[in-house]
Amino acid sequence: MSTTAISVAGLGKEYRIGTARQRHNSLRDLLEDRVKSLLRKRGGDDTRTFWALNNATFDIRHGENVGIIGMNGAGKSTLLKILSRITEPTSGVARIDGRVGALLEVGTGFHMELTGRENVFLYGSILGMPKEEIARKFDDIVEFAGISNFIDTPVKRYSSGMYVRLAFAVAAHLEPEILLLDEVLAVGDLAFQRKCIDFAKNLQQRNATILFVSHNMHSIKTMCERVIYLRKGEVQFDGPTEKGIELYEKDCRLSTLPWMKEDRESWPIEVTQCELFDEAGNPKTIFEHGERMRVRLTYNCRQPLVDPNFIVVAMRADEVACCNYSNETDGTSLGRIDGKGTIELLTPPLKLVSELYSISILVREKGFQKLLCAQAGPGFHVRHPLYDMHFGVFHEEAQWKVVA
Repeated sequence: MSTTAISVAGLGKEYRIGTARQRHNSLRDLLEDRVKSLLRKRGGDDTRTFWALNNATFDIRHGENVGIIGMNGAGKSTLLKILSRITEPTSGVARIDGRVGALLEVGTGFHMELTGRENVFLYGSILGMPKEEIARKFDDIVEFAGISNFIDTPVKRYSSGMYVRLAFAVAAHLEPEILLLDEVLAVGDLAFQRKCIDFAKNLQQRNATILFVSHNMHSIKTMCERVIYLRKGEVQFDGPTEKGIELYEKDCRLSTLPWMKEDRESWPIEVTQCELFDEAGNPKTIFEHGERMRVRLTYNCRQPLVDPNFIVVAMRADEVACCNYSNETDGTSLGRIDGKGTIELLTPPLKLVSELYSISILVREKGFQKLLCAQAGPGFHVRHPLYDMHFGVFHEEAQWKVVA
């Protein structure tokens, strides 16, 4: 009978609004945050808070592969950060039985000014590997990462894909009994993703436990027999993968954006389906930098509208609106619409940098007037071996010449 690898009881994490995404880059940052937290508690209750994770309770056995799924802001990454001891819970307890390896945000545990070689030793130490063990495994780590030509280059010059490869290689050679994987793997190329999945499967054969956060349901189905579905910080489902994904996808179907004040029942129009395809019409959620994307919207117009303005927004994972497309600004009039219908957007070549994005859909009256509906659509990735968030939001080629 399998023993328990992870036991979580009443686990919760409360944040003050405006600080939930704070990252501690140094011990000083961490201590400063702790002092501020203590002062806030002494000063009385602060109503500007929210629970990123609330009363999560579950057990995971040794040898299980468990997918953690949910929409953006559901508490998935918060859960992994608590389990990996990056952050402390506000309430509840989490007990871990086994050596933990974690690959969460890109660059977590890396120092930007240090070289890849130096960061292997730094990150390995953070994960709990003795220096002698890191030195013994160093060549294998570099070979696994496939970045030997850049190992003595400062990691601030690395692409996100290089970050991931090196960080995963270090975590992998920790030989963890418990491996925590966040969505970050998606920025790697397909060959490296397959290598990581094969590695995870080999770990499972050795009775390792894997928690895998992803928006890619194909990867979840491939790796996991069980999923934990989080919604607004709470566990909504814990069970077989197929059933959990069915519930998740049902909830994902065009939920109301959280800042929309109007009651959904009063909307004159509602988008009932949003589908993503490549230019040839094949369903797709991972796009290469420079590839075009088709966004197909099916709507139900409850009352006649004249020249409504459909707006499709690409939102980055940190909720930055990166670009949007509007049928009005693009010179397409929809005329008078009523009842059910379908429209399709074909984007120009996507020049967004490599990242995870999601679709937001707005419909306004002509002239960007009254907001008629605001809904969350599906997520997608843009992938490129070099262009990541260090290059900004998007990247296009410029023209250069020597003038002197």
